[in-house]
Amino acid sequence: MVEKVPESESKIVFGIYGSGWRAGTYLRIAKELPKVFEVCGLVTRSKEKGTELEREWGIKTFRTVDDLVRKTSPRFIVVSVSKEEAPDIIADTAARGIAVLAETPPATSLEKLLTLYNRTKGAKIQIAEQYYLQPQHAARLSFAGSGKLGEIHQTQVSFSHGYHAMSLIRKTLGVGFENAAIRGFITSSPMIEGPGRNGLAEKESLIDAKQDFAFLDFNGKLGLYDFAKDQHRSWARFQRILLRGSRGEILNSDVKYLKDFRTPIELSFRRVNAGENGNLEGCYLKGILAEEEWIYKNPFVPGRLSDDEIAVASCLNKMNAFIDGGPSFYSLAEASQDQYLAFMTEKAFQSGERIVTQTQPWAEEVPS
Repeated sequence: MVEKVPESESKIVFGIYGSGWRAGTYLRIAKELPKVFEVCGLVTRSKEKGTELEREWGIKTFRTVDDLVRKTSPRFIVVSVSKEEAPDIIADTAARGIAVLAETPPATSLEKLLTLYNRTKGAKIQIAEQYYLQPQHAARLSFAGSGKLGEIHQTQVSFSHGYHAMSLIRKTLGVGFENAAIRGFITSSPMIEGPGRNGLAEKESLIDAKQDFAFLDFNGKLGLYDFAKDQHRSWARFQRILLRGSRGEILNSDVKYLKDFRTPIELSFRRVNAGENGNLEGCYLKGILAEEEWIYKNPFVPGRLSDDEIAVASCLNKMNAFIDGGPSFYSLAEASQDQYLAFMTEKAFQSGERIVTQTQPWAEEVPS
């Protein structure tokens, strides 16, 4: 079950470093939930961009993080910049003693991941990997965690790509920093181009959609990775996820399991929304039910947030708790492991050979 947002008289005040597409998610969340979150300032090197953002969002902008911290009081800084810029900005911000919530991925190569890890040891850093916190994924993880499916030994992720998919594979299998044997291959097939980040395509176009398949064997626990180009936004492709255990499985939102060896159970997850039909409570997700049991409750009602925004807001909430001594929720070590697995999977695609991962220094963060 997802945690409830703690009752507090003070808002979670944070700054943002970056002014791109993803930074807009954090601005929208703060605007929709002004009693919970506040953006005290945003760093952008462009004065013109800063003026535009100030006018659009009613926020303060700064040219440097030092200026932002000197003139405001953020609990932490969200670093939301390009993957090429991210390592230096994460490390430089953390070196100033500022807690950092960084967008993924933290670096673009294994060498850069290792350098960032060594530069930031002991710093308060978490990574805003939100996919496993999206309501449907959180509901699946909650149900699997109940033990009703038995031990999860196989997961199939056809939902997103790269480190996002690796995170879901590890989380659903209950895998930490164990090594994997990876095999992969690439194929392609025609597909009508779907929406992108900037909206619908200009016209109907038939594209050659590359499709990646990989098998990641974590000493008997199997992760299947299946992703076609733009699948997470396509209107012509399903998103699929399967969690398979010894007593049952979840396929998307459908569940089959054995209550005992003579009692098979079948059920479907049900989203409960306010604002449907004659309901006048508002327009938001209340939560997700498995029969009569709440397996996910939206901690940000009555905010009108998309599933992805709910997940990002959960990262902000968890970051605030982490600074106060709460648990790590997605460390730089975890993010580095998922990015490393994505690198090795890509190597398996390109080589056609069986690739075996090696234990990396960040695995030292695992408690003994």
